[in-house]
Amino acid sequence: MGKVVILGSAYAIPDEKHANTHLMVIEGCKHILIDTASNPIQHIPKAGINVELISDIILTHFHPDHTSGIPLLLMDLWLMGRKNVLHIYGLKYTIQKIIGLMDLYEWQRWPGFYPVEFHELESKEGYLVIESPGLRILSSPVCHLLPTIGLRIEFTEKNKVVAYSCDTEPCAQVERLALNADVLIHEASGASIGHSSPAQAAQVAKTANAKSLILIHYPSQNVPYSRILDEAKQVYMGPVAMAADFMELTY
Repeated sequence: MGKVVILGSAYAIPDEKHANTHLMVIEGCKHILIDTASNPIQHIPKAGINVELISDIILTHFHPDHTSGIPLLLMDLWLMGRKNVLHIYGLKYTIQKIIGLMDLYEWQRWPGFYPVEFHELESKEGYLVIESPGLRILSSPVCHLLPTIGLRIEFTEKNKVVAYSCDTEPCAQVERLALNADVLIHEASGASIGHSSPAQAAQVAKTANAKSLILIHYPSQNVPYSRILDEAKQVYMGPVAMAADFMELTY
């Protein structure tokens, strides 16, 4: 059974009920972490997921609310005795920044550290990131403040598709990622440079003919959810929901 687990749903400012936005994709032996917010060793087990099973990490972009947890995750997996290779994917800009960050911790000097393989993704639409039995993940560049990718997650045996916008202004790349998707998970931080409002997210879902819309990366403090949902529902007639920490989509 394949699944997408929403591990966090908040925008850059989390609160006690909403961690920063990050996801997990599970299919067969693949446990793929999308971004590394919070303290992964503490947070991910709350979703019933064994962090030692993480096989791959996809980093969408190098902003603190999406990557600040990676030094702790890499170190703690080492201290827990990991031996298997860990694959990390991202745009060249992102990978270089992550390596630079880890170099500050002098991780090359950590004895017996497990192998880490970095995979630089090309900044082009529909780029194949991961393909394994029952699963295919594609990336496309989106419109944020620095190099960023959105993702199309295809559960090939079930013929189901989940698209994830990541942080972005409304753009045609996301519309194409989400074309005829079963679910579009789209950010709803608010209309600004590099971000989208709920109505803009809804318009992307409508244009892409997505079957349903989940709003994520939203301001969780002092903003009525009913207002966010109503704004989206005025534009998009399909099912609309608010992402919540530990929400699961199963296929």
